[in-house]
Amino acid sequence: MAEAARTRVVGIDLGQRRIGVSVSDSQRVLATPHAVIARSGDLDADHRAIAAVVAEFGAGLVVVGLPLSLAGDRGPAAAAAAAEAAALGTQLRVPVVLHDERLTTVEAERRRRLPAEPGRARAGERARAPARPLRQKRPDAASRARRAGIDAVAATVLLQSWLEENRGKG
Repeated sequence: MAEAARTRVVGIDLGQRRIGVSVSDSQRVLATPHAVIARSGDLDADHRAIAAVVAEFGAGLVVVGLPLSLAGDRGPAAAAAAAEAAALGTQLRVPVVLHDERLTTVEAERRRRLPAEPGRARAGERARAPARPLRQKRPDAASRARRAGIDAVAATVLLQSWLEENRGKG
């Protein structure tokens, strides 16, 4: 078991349009954003893309976000995520576990709004998102890119939560 704890972990945030991917360090202390996989419409192709990341990093475990309700109940989204994680588990040679992902996207959005450089916001002030137009018919390229970035950050929040909860175990 000690050897397994020295392998990286891949975190997966399953979305309808994109899959956020994060990766831990080999000591399983810190999660970092890795990539966003655009859904192809072919579940097997999406799972092959995830398998490629697992192989690239020599990961020993995959953590998939389980979107529970705020009350902790499993709804249709959680059932779909659990089913996809089970299917993914049959294709990978490493264990796939589910982890509660409540509020990961909210936390990812909050982190993205923080100043990128120290000192950009004055001491004691919160960084504020730029004002948005009242109506926007179609998301522009910058908006889509920002949204895609949120998926990788959400996967990182999810994986970091799992790492902290499992620190010192097994």
